[in-house]
Amino acid sequence: MKSIANITIKMGVILIAILFNSCQEDFLNRAPLSTVTPENYLWDEAQLSAYTINRYTSDFTVYGAFNLDRNTDVQATRGYSNIYAPGQYKVPQSGGDWSFTDIYSCNYFLQTVLPRWKEGKITGNVDNVNHYIGEMYFLRGWAYFKKLQALGDFPIIRSALPDDKQVLTEASKRAPMNEVARFIISDLDSATMLMKSVSPDGKNNRLSKPCAQLIKSRVALYTATWLKYFKSTAFVPNGQGWPGKDKDYNTAYTFPSGNIDGEIDFFLSQAMDASKAVAGSVLLVENSMTQQLQTANWDFAVASDANPYCRMFSQEDMSPYKEVLLWRQFSQAQGVTNDIGYSIQQGGGCGWTKGFADNFLMKNGLPIYASGSGYAGDDSTALMNQNRDGRCWLFLTERGQMNIVYPNAAGDHSTPIVLTPDFMNLLGNHDQPTGYVSNKGNNFDEKQGSQYTGSYVGSIVFRAVEAYLNYIEASYEKNGSLDGTAKSYWEQIRARAGVDTDFQKTIDATDMSKEALNNWSAYSAGKLIDKTLYNIRRERSCELIGEGFRWMDLRRWRAMDQMITTPYHIEGFKIWGPMQYWYNASDLKYGIGDKSTVSDPALSPYLRLYQKTSTALVYNGYKWAMAHYLSPIAVQHFLITSGDGADVTTSPIYQNPGWPIQADMGATF
Repeated sequence: MKSIANITIKMGVILIAILFNSCQEDFLNRAPLSTVTPENYLWDEAQLSAYTINRYTSDFTVYGAFNLDRNTDVQATRGYSNIYAPGQYKVPQSGGDWSFTDIYSCNYFLQTVLPRWKEGKITGNVDNVNHYIGEMYFLRGWAYFKKLQALGDFPIIRSALPDDKQVLTEASKRAPMNEVARFIISDLDSATMLMKSVSPDGKNNRLSKPCAQLIKSRVALYTATWLKYFKSTAFVPNGQGWPGKDKDYNTAYTFPSGNIDGEIDFFLSQAMDASKAVAGSVLLVENSMTQQLQTANWDFAVASDANPYCRMFSQEDMSPYKEVLLWRQFSQAQGVTNDIGYSIQQGGGCGWTKGFADNFLMKNGLPIYASGSGYAGDDSTALMNQNRDGRCWLFLTERGQMNIVYPNAAGDHSTPIVLTPDFMNLLGNHDQPTGYVSNKGNNFDEKQGSQYTGSYVGSIVFRAVEAYLNYIEASYEKNGSLDGTAKSYWEQIRARAGVDTDFQKTIDATDMSKEALNNWSAYSAGKLIDKTLYNIRRERSCELIGEGFRWMDLRRWRAMDQMITTPYHIEGFKIWGPMQYWYNASDLKYGIGDKSTVSDPALSPYLRLYQKTSTALVYNGYKWAMAHYLSPIAVQHFLITSGDGADVTTSPIYQNPGWPIQADMGATF
């Protein structure tokens, strides 16, 4: 049944890259060296290694800069996302997130290898064989976690299914989202049991036990907070209007813990245990508080001049940084490059928002608006950076700084100046749309910034600091207070950031009415959260900016309900202040339709990215629809699993809340 290719892949001949010699562990792209038939494959350690590394998906191969939080409240691009324009985000006819390709590949491996493994028929080093099997359990859990985030309820399939319509249709029945999460955790527990504490390559270019524990904590925290903040709605099992209740196979569903509160507690406990296993054994990389944008006589080659915290994000070899649990290696010699250096040095097409810049505390631990904070204002980025959280002044560039480039192998050396933010893209090859330009991940090597030769700095996939943050949040969500371990973790993170470790002082000085003006995470379910929880979320966003967590976090916190009734305007730097004189007055055009280059100062002194022209769909602000917390399922999948190929109501699949089963239609609520 080829039309159900989303559920199964007809095998025939499997094409797998076979990686011989010691370089097989390197996390690099390689062309296939041979092909083999299924019956002769997956019998030895090298073949298991090759199959699993071939399943490291694009999530593990980040090629771009630290701009993965784009199209949220903390990072913005020149263009907007239709997800914030209800009616424009629509049900697709085909494709979408309802796909089983990665899951099938994992299941094929496990159902083929496990019987041979149990019978002792897999040749090679036993510990390595176990590790590669553990990797596949991790990869299946990872594939399912992506489905959990996108779709919530999802079919749990444990084997590679035959190409048979009846079998595949039956397998399309969606399991409640918490059951999916339990299945993922089970796979991650298997991965933890089988994988080595240090990856086989010794460089953390492959998965390891701490990676499985970290992602277990992420999955558990995600599920617990989703269940908590969507409790009693159609977005959780047995909630009011839950569409799963209309299918006979879910009608009588009961929670394994007895009720939803029991499930929340279960997942929070799992999150705490798993995150503590990582945070308790991996120390944070030191921050020497040395600014890597220095004077012309600064020598990058001198170790004492380099900040380990900054360098962790930008080195060719990230293996010395134990906080980096998994990273992607690149090689110019092998032609495996990325655009990280170029994207960062040219702006990356993405920038911090005003809301995020305002979110950073002062070094004394006070919010910028608090009495005695010492905030110098935002008439320039240099003023903004004064006496701030180290993650602000280390990573937010200032106009006129020396962007030191250390000597390369050819002996070249240059000291380019950080330019005036090109938010109008007047130079043609720069894209700094908010005026706030991030330096996170900058290697400061000019040759890493070429769009023609490509960058070959490493790319971080997992960092141990997330475990610290997960524990802090899970501890507070579970107990309503912070235990000693959570307090210690929070103090360690703040100390590294150069912020007063007395987080209670910050909490006491926090004004939620002010925080709500610029930060979506001040809300859950349309209501302001308490000050302690907000500051936990603040810490998370400041530490993980640009690393791709924000969209996941905003959804699990249910942090966008308020935009259903109150639109939100994305703002950048304070263009209508002294910074306007950085530009030619003739270039700052507004009120002239499509030819406008900047927003009208009558609207705000800050650059409003999407209010330059009234024809923009989000000109009146970002809006939200509840349905957008989950993706719609494409119509095709209902049709191919229906009884007659036409009546979608006979399909065992049910649509996500607020989405119709009709292509090219927007959400109903």
